[in-house]
Amino acid sequence: MDLVSLNLRPFFAVWVVVAVSVLVLLAWRKAVARHEDESLHLADAGAVTEQVNITHKLEQIDKWGKILTVIAAVYGLAVGCVYMYQSWVELSRTGLH
Repeated sequence: MDLVSLNLRPFFAVWVVVAVSVLVLLAWRKAVARHEDESLHLADAGAVTEQVNITHKLEQIDKWGKILTVIAAVYGLAVGCVYMYQSWVELSRTGLH
């Protein structure tokens, strides 16, 4: 199997899943960040613990968001390049270039 006859639909579907995952993480981050309090609590240990937990959760969401964004960008670029190559080869075969 060569690149010219490769069906890109499954690869595009995987890219869509990864891209939607990035959007879901973005929405999740916004939802978690709404509970973030930027005030400094010195006396209320419960508030401090809650803010530490929220900060940790946001760091994890950010980490996975960055990883999935890079994967989506690189994977999408690769699928796009293969599509462009296939189109170019097809145009070369038909003589419409």
